[in-house]
Amino acid sequence: MGTRASILILLLLLLENCRCWDESTLRRPPSTGDGLCAQILRPLGYPCEEHTVQTKDGFILSVQHIPHGRGGLKGSVESGPPVFLQHGLFQGGDTWFVNSVEESLGFILADHGFDVWVGNVRGTHWSPGHVKFSVHAKEFWDWSWEQLAEYDLTAMISYVYSVTHSKVFFIGHSQGTIMALSAFTMPDAVEMIEAAALLCPISYLDHITSRFVLRAVSLHLDQLLITLGLHQLNFRSDTGIQILDSLCDGHMDCNNLLASITGVNCCFNMTRMDYYLEYEPHPSSTKNLNHLFQMIRKGTFARFDYGWWGNLKRYGHIHPPAFNLADIPESLPLWMAYGGNDALADPIDVKRIIKGLKSEPVLLYNDSYGHIDFIMSVNAKDDVYANLIRFFQSYRWLSSY
Repeated sequence: MGTRASILILLLLLLENCRCWDESTLRRPPSTGDGLCAQILRPLGYPCEEHTVQTKDGFILSVQHIPHGRGGLKGSVESGPPVFLQHGLFQGGDTWFVNSVEESLGFILADHGFDVWVGNVRGTHWSPGHVKFSVHAKEFWDWSWEQLAEYDLTAMISYVYSVTHSKVFFIGHSQGTIMALSAFTMPDAVEMIEAAALLCPISYLDHITSRFVLRAVSLHLDQLLITLGLHQLNFRSDTGIQILDSLCDGHMDCNNLLASITGVNCCFNMTRMDYYLEYEPHPSSTKNLNHLFQMIRKGTFARFDYGWWGNLKRYGHIHPPAFNLADIPESLPLWMAYGGNDALADPIDVKRIIKGLKSEPVLLYNDSYGHIDFIMSVNAKDDVYANLIRFFQSYRWLSSY
């Protein structure tokens, strides 16, 4: 108890006094008034519609629909098979479009005949709504990736399924794969999926090598933030920026903060950093961070741990129930891509996922790729996306890559 109190005092002092890098670009919040379609897609000539989806627990989610590429599908505006894109932690639907038209997966899919749908989970800049709670309320942030899977992903996939009357191709990155792998253990969700592609798949995190994250875990940052009453984790806020400062100062070189968190990315276009920061990072909940840190500490892929008494009341057991990857139907086609420089989705943990599945997923491994390369590499079109699209094409005919 004394050690935790000392760390809390130290963190408070650091938050008060430390300022060790230029955060001016992070302080500028993105404009959400016009929506993602108006800000990024339509100015580049892509058709785009804004949709809203309400979850069973009252969150209002923003979903974008790009029915075809700039030239239509072979000269027609008829849409091809639906594909749903699910972003990762501290990201939003914009992440699929922030590189050039030739390099961004969202644009590439639309130009190759897919009917593209883009998800934005609760709490992101594009999905700040709830039927009852304000984004400033504690109750608004009482969730982790478990609820993102059970409510957000299921609601968005169900909406796309109902509109298109078709099974959906799924693509997720990082946290989007945690959501998918847990949701796919549930019959209602997996029955709507034609095939799934997982970029940097995560369900186990006990082999991560991220110096930044491991330092935050060792300081019990998640628990300290909850103690301080910080339920929203927003790295654009003064407090969020000071947290970054405190973790970096004197302990690691955060001049390249992205590499400190995700690992070295071989092919990330640093010249576009200011543009990326116009939209990202997005907020998440402190409870979500707490859940992820539980996974790192315990080496489990399980529901949120409320402590033995809380678990007993909520689950009927002293330990939270684990998600069983073997419950994902063998009939669901899976494709996975992972990298040797990924400090978050470590190859050892990815192999543990593969071992836990009944099926044998199609695999793509790139020894030089880091965590962000799979969505923002300038070479990903050839290194990753060509293979991904051919995988989907093997289930439904589309124009060749």
